[in-house]
Amino acid sequence: MPRSKNAVASRARKKKILKQAKGYYGKRKNVFTVAKNVVEKGMTYKFVGRKLKKRDFRTLWIARINAAIRAEGMNYSTFINKLAKANVTLNRKVLADMALNEPATFKAIVAHVK
Repeated sequence: MPRSKNAVASRARKKKILKQAKGYYGKRKNVFTVAKNVVEKGMTYKFVGRKLKKRDFRTLWIARINAAIRAEGMNYSTFINKLAKANVTLNRKVLADMALNEPATFKAIVAHVK
């Protein structure tokens, strides 16, 4: 009895990988064995990048809050501590956005906390 290879499924797997490798340079885009390795490595970078993005944005928000709060004569750690004691439950993302786009509202929060 002849061996069955299931060409339909294997071709679909290869097409999927090559579609993901579209736009890569040289053999990376059209040689399956090379494309498979590059796409797999790209997926790991993609996963790690999603985790790093969260870290980077939190750092940015803290820097923005710190810059705005120093203009008010306080430092970041004191401000966050006083926010917690005053039961103000605004997160860093919202505070940074306020400091950048609505300085009057941010100053009102600082005055409330002081």
